[in-house]
Amino acid sequence: QVQLVESGGGLVTPGGSLRLSCAASGSIFSTLFMHWYRQAPGKQRELVATISSGRNTAYTDSVKGRFTISRDNAKNTVYLEMNSLRPEDTAVYYCAAQDALSHYWGQGTQVTVSS
Repeated sequence: QVQLVESGGGLVTPGGSLRLSCAASGSIFSTLFMHWYRQAPGKQRELVATISSGRNTAYTDSVKGRFTISRDNAKNTVYLEMNSLRPEDTAVYYCAAQDALSHYWGQGTQVTVSS
């Protein structure tokens, strides 16, 4: 079982930046694949970024060049650095951990991009 706690969401104006954090416990963090998802009102949950145990990364097209996922295995934490934010980035952002058995989810953190 993996427990995840996200932080760092908030209100930001278009063009601004935020950094989300997700602290994990309950498993060997360095072996986990870590993901950031988001869900906007009325839309399906969307995979935004992934970082493997070997630190390979992947992004959905709409955030490439603006968002960066990273991990600090010493702190059992994964980050999502979000730059050049747009109103369409507004969503609840969820951290997820993946091992051989399951996905584990955090509670989500709200990101609102508005002037």
